Amino acid sequence: MSITEPGGGVLDTEPGGGVVDVTEAARQLQQAAHDATVAFDCIGLGEFDRAHTHTITARAAVDAAETVLRAALANGGTLAAEL
Repeated sequence: MSITEPGGGVLDTEPGGGVVDVTEAARQLQQAAHDATVAFDCIGLGEFDRAHTHTITARAAVDAAETVLRAALANGGTLAAEL
Protein backbone atom coordinates (compact mmCIF):
# COMPACT_ATOMS: atom_id res chain seq x y z
CA MET A 1 0.00 0.00 0.00
CA SER A 2 1.27 3.49 -0.81
CA ILE A 3 0.30 6.70 0.92
CA THR A 4 0.72 10.04 -0.88
CA GLU A 5 2.23 12.63 1.44
CA PRO A 6 1.01 16.26 1.35
CA GLY A 7 4.32 17.39 -0.17
CA GLY A 8 3.89 14.96 -3.04
CA GLY A 9 6.16 12.24 -1.69
CA VAL A 10 4.99 8.64 -1.56
CA LEU A 11 5.33 6.41 1.48
CA ASP A 12 5.39 2.74 0.57
CA THR A 13 4.06 0.82 3.57
CA GLU A 14 4.64 -2.70 2.23
CA PRO A 15 7.58 -4.65 3.70
CA GLY A 16 10.55 -4.55 1.37
CA GLY A 17 8.75 -2.06 -0.86
CA GLY A 18 11.47 0.57 -1.19
CA VAL A 19 12.96 3.48 0.69
CA VAL A 20 10.99 5.33 3.37
CA ASP A 21 11.55 9.06 3.94
CA VAL A 22 11.48 9.64 7.71
CA THR A 23 11.72 13.43 7.50
CA GLU A 24 7.96 13.58 8.04
CA ALA A 25 8.30 11.55 11.26
CA ALA A 26 10.82 14.06 12.59
CA ARG A 27 8.54 16.97 11.66
CA GLN A 28 5.55 15.32 13.34
CA LEU A 29 7.55 14.74 16.54
CA GLN A 30 8.61 18.40 16.58
CA GLN A 31 4.96 19.39 16.21
CA ALA A 32 3.98 17.02 19.04
CA ALA A 33 6.59 18.56 21.33
CA HIS A 34 5.28 22.04 20.53
CA ASP A 35 1.65 21.04 21.14
CA ALA A 36 2.59 19.38 24.45
CA THR A 37 4.36 22.57 25.56
CA VAL A 38 1.34 24.67 24.64
CA ALA A 39 -0.94 22.25 26.53
CA PHE A 40 1.30 22.54 29.59
CA ASP A 41 1.19 26.34 29.42
CA CYS A 42 -2.61 26.31 29.00
CA ILE A 43 -2.98 24.17 32.14
CA GLY A 44 -0.90 26.70 34.03
CA LEU A 45 -3.21 29.46 32.81
CA GLY A 46 -6.32 27.50 33.74
CA GLU A 47 -7.41 27.12 30.11
CA PHE A 48 -8.29 23.44 30.32
CA ASP A 49 -10.31 23.29 27.11
CA ARG A 50 -7.37 24.63 25.06
CA ALA A 51 -5.02 22.31 26.94
CA HIS A 52 -7.22 19.37 26.03
CA THR A 53 -7.27 20.39 22.36
CA HIS A 54 -3.47 20.68 22.20
CA THR A 55 -3.07 17.35 23.99
CA ILE A 56 -5.21 15.67 21.34
CA THR A 57 -3.24 17.25 18.49
CA ALA A 58 0.05 16.25 20.15
CA ARG A 59 -1.16 12.66 20.35
CA ALA A 60 -2.22 12.72 16.69
CA ALA A 61 1.23 13.96 15.66
CA VAL A 62 2.93 11.19 17.67
CA ASP A 63 0.66 8.61 16.06
CA ALA A 64 1.53 9.95 12.58
CA ALA A 65 5.26 9.75 13.36
CA GLU A 66 4.82 6.20 14.61
CA THR A 67 3.12 5.20 11.34
CA VAL A 68 6.08 6.45 9.31
CA LEU A 69 8.60 4.77 11.62
CA ARG A 70 6.71 1.47 11.51
CA ALA A 71 6.83 1.61 7.72
CA ALA A 72 10.59 2.24 7.88
CA LEU A 73 11.10 -0.69 10.24
CA ALA A 74 8.94 -2.96 8.10
CA ASN A 75 11.09 -1.90 5.18
CA GLY A 76 14.18 -3.31 6.86
CA GLY A 77 15.37 0.03 8.16
CA THR A 78 16.17 1.57 4.76
CA LEU A 79 15.78 5.31 5.28
CA ALA A 80 15.79 8.12 2.73
CA ALA A 81 16.41 11.01 5.11
CA GLU A 82 19.50 12.23 6.85
CA LEU A 83 18.45 13.97 10.05
